[in-house]
Amino acid sequence: MSGPVALLVAAGSGSRLGASLPKAFVEIAGRPMLEWSLDALRAAGIESIVVALPEGAAAPEGCFGVPGGATRSESVRAALAAAAGSGPVVVHDAARPLVAPELFTQVVAALEHADCAIAAARMTDTVKEASEDGVVVATLDRSRLWAVQTPQAFRRAALEAALGVDAAILARATDDAWLVERAGGTVRVVESSPANLKVTTPHDLRVADMILRERC
Repeated sequence: MSGPVALLVAAGSGSRLGASLPKAFVEIAGRPMLEWSLDALRAAGIESIVVALPEGAAAPEGCFGVPGGATRSESVRAALAAAAGSGPVVVHDAARPLVAPELFTQVVAALEHADCAIAAARMTDTVKEASEDGVVVATLDRSRLWAVQTPQAFRRAALEAALGVDAAILARATDDAWLVERAGGTVRVVESSPANLKVTTPHDLRVADMILRERC
């Protein structure tokens, strides 16, 4: 089996960020956001990287670029089609620039007993389920709840099969692990930290910028 290949999802518009350019290219601590994830991937020993990009964007040096799709999972499917090899596939969102290199290694190792392994943080807040009109119907047991992140690692055949569905199903997927679950695959959690935050809002951007500047 060949070594792991990474699919870096970087095609998002960044509309919620209020940016004038695609989110993955917004600067954090003086560098485009996606470069921080590329550094972490390479520090983890993953050199084969396919990046799903916004229309017209150039691929980062040393990477293969493909145009992203209309939805996140369509971007992943396009990147997977361009990825060589038969080994594990690691999917990561460029919007998580604080990822630690060892997390990539950990999710790949967890594939020994699963079709997919996902980074996730334990829920610390109380979580309630409410009806559409805002009435609480249940308080969920947070000891069993996880906030899902990336990276997510997959056996290649499992991811290919999971992504082989129509566009309507892909549009419903908020992460690719759900598609594997839907296909009957086994998904294992690898504990991560809330520090592996996703940059979605201007507040997230300021927090990530501050942390990365401190690291430098």
